[in-house]
Amino acid sequence: MTTTTADRDTADPSAVRRRVVVRGTVQGVGFRPFVHRLAAELDLAGHVRNGGEGVVAEVEGAPESVAEFCRALTERPPPLADVHEVAYETVPALGAAGFVIHASDGNGTAQTLIPPDTATCGDCLRELADPADRRHRHPFITCTHCGPRFTISTGLPYDRATTTMAAFELCRECAAEYADPTDRRFHAQPVACHDCGPRLRLTVPGGRPNEGGPALAEARRLLARGAVLAVKGLGGYHLACDATDERAVSALRGRKERGGKPFAVMCADLAEAGRLARIGPEEEAVLTGRRRPIVLLRRRAGAGGLADAVCPGSPDVGVMLPYTPLHRLLFGLPDDPPGPRVLVMTSGNRSGEPIVTDDAEALERLAGIADAWLWHDRVIEVPCDDSVVRVRPDGGGEVVLRRSRGHVPEPVALPVPVAAALAVGGDLKNALCLGADDRAWFSPHIGDMGDLATVRAFERAESRLRTLTGIIPGVVAGDRHPGYHSGRWARRAAEAGGLPLRLVQHHHAHIASVMAEHGVHGNARVIGVAFDGTGYGDDGAVWGGEVLIAGYDGCHRFAHLPYAPLPGGDAGVANPCRTALSRLRTAGLPWDADLPCVTACTADELRLLHRQLDRGTACVPTSSMGRLFDAVSSLAGICHRARYEAQAAIELEAAAVLAWAEKTGAYRFGRALEPGPVLAAIVTDLRRGVPVTVIAARFHRGVAAAVAEVCRSARRETGAEVAALSGGVFANALLDSACAALLAADGFTVLRHRRVPPNDGGLALGQLVVAARTNRCERQGER
Repeated sequence: MTTTTADRDTADPSAVRRRVVVRGTVQGVGFRPFVHRLAAELDLAGHVRNGGEGVVAEVEGAPESVAEFCRALTERPPPLADVHEVAYETVPALGAAGFVIHASDGNGTAQTLIPPDTATCGDCLRELADPADRRHRHPFITCTHCGPRFTISTGLPYDRATTTMAAFELCRECAAEYADPTDRRFHAQPVACHDCGPRLRLTVPGGRPNEGGPALAEARRLLARGAVLAVKGLGGYHLACDATDERAVSALRGRKERGGKPFAVMCADLAEAGRLARIGPEEEAVLTGRRRPIVLLRRRAGAGGLADAVCPGSPDVGVMLPYTPLHRLLFGLPDDPPGPRVLVMTSGNRSGEPIVTDDAEALERLAGIADAWLWHDRVIEVPCDDSVVRVRPDGGGEVVLRRSRGHVPEPVALPVPVAAALAVGGDLKNALCLGADDRAWFSPHIGDMGDLATVRAFERAESRLRTLTGIIPGVVAGDRHPGYHSGRWARRAAEAGGLPLRLVQHHHAHIASVMAEHGVHGNARVIGVAFDGTGYGDDGAVWGGEVLIAGYDGCHRFAHLPYAPLPGGDAGVANPCRTALSRLRTAGLPWDADLPCVTACTADELRLLHRQLDRGTACVPTSSMGRLFDAVSSLAGICHRARYEAQAAIELEAAAVLAWAEKTGAYRFGRALEPGPVLAAIVTDLRRGVPVTVIAARFHRGVAAAVAEVCRSARRETGAEVAALSGGVFANALLDSACAALLAADGFTVLRHRRVPPNDGGLALGQLVVAARTNRCERQGER
């Protein structure tokens, strides 16, 4: 495809020519059309193309115009572009006329990335709803400024031929738009229309197949009648049902074997979302922005008619707005019959499995869950689940809890240069990371590495990320846990490639991750507070309540929550009542019959637990703060048996939210995070009839006060003035905000995650910078 500006009449003898390379997220964002228009505006000749190294242009003309061209590339690029570098060199002038867009050059090593998938823009939404527009009701409407990018990409440079849209030949009208530099769809690779684009279909077992508009109309009718639909989105299938229909939501929960884990919902518009939850200006900006993640919002009382089964026991509801034209049409346009205005929109999989993207696989794997399948024939090349974020209530900005659609494959800038390396993350909330020089790239969220399907999804994600980044790792990094599937994979990969393997302690990786995200340089040391549920400790115990003095090249334990036995090890996590009894026993407190965690257990269970703790059978010592939250949740009578990860802690936070505005006071830990005094105070409060909500709030404030006290002690001993908070426990908004407020009031610089998850979804970044620094130091020593 070649497009040329009008030829100039004469060549300027004073003209200069520059070869310009623009690196960053500059493909798939309308950068070449932008360059074309800019060259015409400045009366410059030359050409532009996509290449493996980025966007490459040569421009020739008046010196001041050429200089302005280079400035504009950095100062006013297209909206979706992220320019990292503009490099140029002077080359001999050719006396050329006109400006040409050349075909892409696929040679060389990839040094650029396409942008993440982006929510449908306002212009496309107006056309979607306009009966006079030829794309009226087109479920795949898109332009240069919106739509699928990463999930349809098969390689670089980013052109239609390297996307799954290559299977759809442009019709004459679409081809004309694609070739017109003045058109909004100029070189928009996913462009299509009703005549030449993907086909939407509805499959109902035993029913007649539908296509296009009738398929959508029937899908809306099915949802209104209480059906569960499998809906093919940008990065995979969703399972959808009417979120106000208790029977439909309960049916979906049971079929998916979801336990009590909250569902996310999609609202037809912002007003509908506002009926479910409190939405401030920051939350509104995130909900309506181009990324369109799931946003965790504090629920309103009554929650706008939401079925109880959507998010039982949670203080929050996960809300997103439509981000594709298909979603918009699923809710209906103004002239459509009314239907559900809030839909459960959860990942299309069985619990514990990766998200489904293949159509035949969806019919097989989602059979027995879905009543019908709304799908299309545009292939999803890269699985990409919805991102999850929270806006901190203390004004601390946004924190990403699951980094996937809308964020991936945006790179993370690194404060320390790294050799090419692969970090494989952990076994829960897995996401891997590739890095080289001063950039790191996360894969989309993969999930829990508990079955073969997830391991295969991990391997495909690793291969795709290599292809799209061009990085060939020379180091492999992983977690030290000997039983992790991810760690075993790392060992095999390192051995097969003859590469060094660096195993990084779990909580060191957490702290290194938040340090790297905040650009902490070189040999700096921070006071790292790493609170989570499980992490393999250097002594073989289960760590998780750690205060570390940490840098990229090492760390040491300054303080930690004292050990208590974890009955049954990881398998015991599902029984917070047993964890509570273990903590009581460690603190020297009796198992009195009036305590909720005692009454939750049968007599046989109590006898067995006594023997187990006496003999140490199947008991792993743990310092986990996550397990302490579980124990307090059960001790307070909130949650005794957990049906999903962190349920007990989430419900404890939900109780604390109800009393947070009160002056509840705080429980006091003993020296070095000793929880015995806290547990004793809770027992006393229970017997005095103190409300459970107040007990929960006092516990949260007590943990925050203990963190501040330990950090002050660490500062006195080390001189460190920076406190870094990481680990899955800091997904708890109350604790996160309370710790940050107390530390800031004490004069600490506080580092908290924003674009990288505090949970194990961000672990790979810390592994990467620790492993790369270790590797660099060793190489320096060898010289």
